Amino acid sequence: MQAYRIRPGKPAAGLERFDVATIAPGEREVRVRMRAVSLNYRDLMIAQGHFPVPGDAPLIPASDGAGEVIAVGAGVSRFKPGDRVATAFFPLWLEGEPTAARTAGALGGSLDGVLAQEANFHEDAVFAVPGHLHDHEAATLTCAGVTAWNALFAQDGLKPGDTVLLQGTGGVSIWALQLAKAAGLRVIITSSSDEKLARARSLGADATINYRTTPEWQEEVLRVTCGAGVDRVVEVGGQGTLKRAVASTRIGGSVAIVGGVSGFGGEYEPFALIGGARRLTGVLVGSRAMAEDLSRFIAANRIHPVVDRVFEFGQAADAYAHLESGAHFGKVVIDMA
Repeated sequence: MQAYRIRPGKPAAGLERFDVATIAPGEREVRVRMRAVSLNYRDLMIAQGHFPVPGDAPLIPASDGAGEVIAVGAGVSRFKPGDRVATAFFPLWLEGEPTAARTAGALGGSLDGVLAQEANFHEDAVFAVPGHLHDHEAATLTCAGVTAWNALFAQDGLKPGDTVLLQGTGGVSIWALQLAKAAGLRVIITSSSDEKLARARSLGADATINYRTTPEWQEEVLRVTCGAGVDRVVEVGGQGTLKRAVASTRIGGSVAIVGGVSGFGGEYEPFALIGGARRLTGVLVGSRAMAEDLSRFIAANRIHPVVDRVFEFGQAADAYAHLESGAHFGKVVIDMA
């Protein structure tokens, strides 16, 4: 079977396709034929050398994959051949709070990832996907879906009628939009594209802000919320956005920091947190239990995640380039056939 590998710090164009020996699953392992893989901004950062990984040896990239169990090792009880599963981002974080031990290994970073036609996983490191999802959709659950779920509901969960501010129209933000609307939340979303904002409104966004034409977008957020601010911001930007995100938040509200698309080290004013009793919370994707909670929720609400574009297995470098362009709305997926 074949896979891709990349050396961290090299351009995505340096993705190398190579042959990998088929290894029978060991004790309590399942072998999965990967059907689809979705990309995250983290994958770009690793390729560019902007994300910390141990060493510079080539690795199989990507954390998010869905496929079919084709063989099981001794002692496996959770799955059988033919079951459809998706990968857990942290194979050792099954439930509970994050710890150094539970988050010690992550697919596509400190561990080989899923951009391979087949792979072995411990049975505890995968979870069943909702039956109504296509493989392309199921591949978006692992990181973007779980991150959005964690940011909205897993810690100090929002309740119907609360207002959330989402930044941009990438994978996490569009997942959060779909989950928020299904849960009865009010959603404000930003983008630099009026076309993308129109698509966001078609998915239920209650208010939209073009941050290019309205650079002081925090003032528009306050206007839309009658001066109160939002209950939570899902912060994906980082540098240049965090200060505005805090200013957009109501007294007692929170900012869930899930990424740094614009870079890290952005300035903020500590007094804005103290004076407004606001909180900053770091979101480190999530556990397998969160992935299972997410799966039950989207099955009950028949949610189909938004897939922007699907690339063939031989077009992996093109998929990376499309993600890097920022032209996508939702998730970028590679079909592994």
